[in-house]
Amino acid sequence: MRSGTDLVDDAGPALVFDDLSMVFPDGTHALDHVSFSVDRGEFVTVVGPSGCGKSTLLRIASGLEQQTSGACDVDRDSIGYVFQDATLFPWRTVRKNVELLAELHGLSMASVADKVDESLDLVNLTEHQKKYPKQLSGGMRMRASLARSLVLQPNVFLFDEPFGALDEISRERLNDELLSLFKAKDFAGLFITHSIAEAVFLSTRILVMSARPGRIVADYEVPFEYPRSHDIRYLPEFAELSGKISHDLRGAHP
Repeated sequence: MRSGTDLVDDAGPALVFDDLSMVFPDGTHALDHVSFSVDRGEFVTVVGPSGCGKSTLLRIASGLEQQTSGACDVDRDSIGYVFQDATLFPWRTVRKNVELLAELHGLSMASVADKVDESLDLVNLTEHQKKYPKQLSGGMRMRASLARSLVLQPNVFLFDEPFGALDEISRERLNDELLSLFKAKDFAGLFITHSIAEAVFLSTRILVMSARPGRIVADYEVPFEYPRSHDIRYLPEFAELSGKISHDLRGAHP
């Protein structure tokens, strides 16, 4: 299904926010006239102060929230959503967890078996597919969450600070794996993080939001080509862009 007006077509952006505002029933003004789009093959990261409405954007895109005004247009039948927590069922094996979304869509396991195999392979969990979540590290659980959404081959991937609770080494490894998935599947990615370095390393484009009510106050193209190695973190250009975003974020706080 689509939402809002028909702003998205097969040749255009995969996700569009058009003059979108959000006021919750308790009067909290979360978002204020936000407009941007994400093309397929584009990885856009949103950074901003806590409570500025970043996650609300993802919830609106997924249909979990309804904006007060403006439009969000996206094919909700082709969305992958990775939450801050891996949200795996402890009584299901890794493979059974990865099959879950296909199962909920009424697809037979026989028809998606190859896609499940491919997804497990892409996140390096093939050898662990018979294990249960309690037997996995935090990084492995997050990989399983990624694989679960990959099975349906979404055109749009929403990421709500998926690596925020991990240690730095695990986080960097998953950054590498996520970039590999992005280049392999060519989806439109919308990523939320509080880490400037993570944003610059992953993204084609970075948006900075103000404090609540959230507005887009800066928009940066990231100049680095893919594939990216960790060495770019030591480049002057990386430090310069990170510094500009940090400066904008300090100004974004009330």
